[in-house]
Amino acid sequence: MASEQDHVEAPLALSKYSKRAILETLLSRPDGGTGLIGQRTVIGGWVKSSREFRKEVPQSVEAPPPAVEVGEHKDATCMEILQSKLPFFRSILKAFGGEHRIREKLDAILPKPPQPSISILQVSDGSCVPSLQVLVDSALASPSQVMPTGTCILVEGILQKPSLQGKETIELKTEKILHIGTVDQDRYPLSKKRLPLELLRDSTHFRPRTTTVASVMRIRNTLNQATYTFFQQNGFLHVQVPIITTVDSEGHGEIFHVTTLLGKHNAEDQNPTHEGIKIEDIKASIKETESKSKDHAAESKVNLSEDYFNCETNLTNSGRLHLESYACALGNVYAYGPRFEAKRFESKKMLAEMWTVEIEMAFSHLEDSMECASDFLKFMCKWVLENCDEDLKFVSKRVDRLVVDRLQLIASGSFEKISYTEAVQVLKQVTERNFEAKVEWGVPLNEEHESYLTDEIYKKSLIIYDHPKELKPFHVRLNDDGKTVATFDVIIPKVGTIIRGSQNEERFNLLSARIKELGLEKKQYEWYLDLRKHGAVKCSGFSFLFDPLVLYATGLNDVRDAVPFPRSFGKANN
Repeated sequence: MASEQDHVEAPLALSKYSKRAILETLLSRPDGGTGLIGQRTVIGGWVKSSREFRKEVPQSVEAPPPAVEVGEHKDATCMEILQSKLPFFRSILKAFGGEHRIREKLDAILPKPPQPSISILQVSDGSCVPSLQVLVDSALASPSQVMPTGTCILVEGILQKPSLQGKETIELKTEKILHIGTVDQDRYPLSKKRLPLELLRDSTHFRPRTTTVASVMRIRNTLNQATYTFFQQNGFLHVQVPIITTVDSEGHGEIFHVTTLLGKHNAEDQNPTHEGIKIEDIKASIKETESKSKDHAAESKVNLSEDYFNCETNLTNSGRLHLESYACALGNVYAYGPRFEAKRFESKKMLAEMWTVEIEMAFSHLEDSMECASDFLKFMCKWVLENCDEDLKFVSKRVDRLVVDRLQLIASGSFEKISYTEAVQVLKQVTERNFEAKVEWGVPLNEEHESYLTDEIYKKSLIIYDHPKELKPFHVRLNDDGKTVATFDVIIPKVGTIIRGSQNEERFNLLSARIKELGLEKKQYEWYLDLRKHGAVKCSGFSFLFDPLVLYATGLNDVRDAVPFPRSFGKANN
C-alpha cells in the first residue's frame, strides 16, 4: 500500500533567475493549482484590481494601557505618554464631573486606531491570462500601499483554498512582504478601468500590463518561436543581414537616409555649419539622392566622404539582396529583423518599421517559393492553435470571436492561385461593387481589391503571381512575355498581402539592363552583379510581414496595437 508521502506534491519550483514562482506554473495546471495547496512560495507581480475586507472587532471592556515611563523607553512617543495617563485624567474628571463632555473632546483629538482589514489583490506577472488572488493583512501593509492598480509586490506566503466564494481555485495568504513598488494614482495612466487600445498607444511602456496587450504579446512570442522552428526544421541557416546599407533593395522605395552630419552643427547659429558645410546643403544633397540623379556626385553640394561611412547609406527596406549572396554559398538561408520604409502609409496594417522574415533558396524556382510560403503560413497558424489555447480563448472573447476559425482556415485549408492578369479580369467583371480605385492592368491592387478577392469571391487565402514588371523590384526575373515578372503575393483574409516573393534574375545582361532602365546607380550594385559573373545559380525567395500575422492571430485591426513600440508617421515616442 502506498504511503501518504507517495502522494505529496513535489515542492513548487521557483524561477531560476528571479527566485519566485511564475504564476503560469500555478494557475495553468490541469487542477488549477489545487494540488499545491499548503505549499509555501514566493510570487511577484502587479496589482490588476483589489478590494478590502474589513474584520469585525469584538466589543470588549477597554483595558487601561500600561504606564510608560519617559526615562524607561527612549522611543516612547508623546501620544503613548498621553494615552498612558488617560486613567489618571479620567479619575480627575470624574471627581469634578463633566466626564462625558470632556471625553468627547479627547476622542476627537486622539486618533482612532484603523480597523483591521485584509487587502484582496488580483495579481498578474504577465505569464498567463488569469491572476492569482493574494491576501495581505493590514498588519503587514496598509491597504493604501498595496491596493492601487499597478502596484508591484513581491510576497511570500502559503497557498490555500479560497477564503471567500468566487471563481478562484487557490489563493495566497501573505506571511511576509519582500517588496512594494507604490503607484502615484493621479498620474498612472492605467488607473482607469478598460482603457481603449487607441488611448494606450500613448503609453506603450505601460500597456503590456493590460490583459489584452499581454495576451497579444504572448501570441506574438509564440509566432516568433514558430518562425525559427519552421526554418530550422526545414534545413535553413539563419543569417543576419545589415540594417544600414548602401543600396535600395527594392529599387523604387522611399528610404530613410543615415547620416551623422546633421547632428554636428552649432545649435546657436541660425544657419549652422560643420567645417564649412551648411545644413541646407546637406538637405539638398539628400533630396538629390532621393531623385536618383545620375550626376549626383558632380552636382552634390556636400561631400559625403566626410560622413561616418564616407558614402550614402540608408536603413534597409529589404535584406533579400544580401541574403541571396549567402544562399549562393550555403543553400537555403533566412533572416529576421526590422525593415524600414519612409512612406506615409494610410493603411492600418503597415508601419515605417516592420519586422520581416526573408528567405532565399539556391537551385529553386518561383513554384518552390510559393510552396514554401504556403507551408510556412500553415505551420505558423497550426503552431499558434496548439500552443496558445488560453490566450486565443481570451482574444476570442474580448477582441474577435472568429480568431480561431480564421487560423484553422489557413492551417487546414488550401490556397487559390491566379495570375495578376486573371485577378484584374475577375475584378473588372464585378458589378455589385463600386471600387474607389479603378481596376486597370498595370496598376497595383489595393487593400479594397485584395479584400474583395479573398472575402467575397474565393473565400480563402490567395496567391497572385506574374505581376507587371513596373510594380516589382528590379532584381526579379523577367518572364518570356517581356511584360511580367516571376513574382507572387500571398493574400489572406482580414490583413491582405502578407508575403511577397519572387524568382530572382540570374541573367547578367537582363539584370544590368533593368538597373539601367530604373536609373539606379550601377556602382552601388556591382557586388550584386558579381554573383551573376561567378557561379551564378537560380534563386528564389520571399519576404514575410510578421506584424500583420499578429493582427490575423489576435483579431486586432491596427498594427500599432500588435507591435511593442510602433513607429509610424509622426509617432516615435520612446
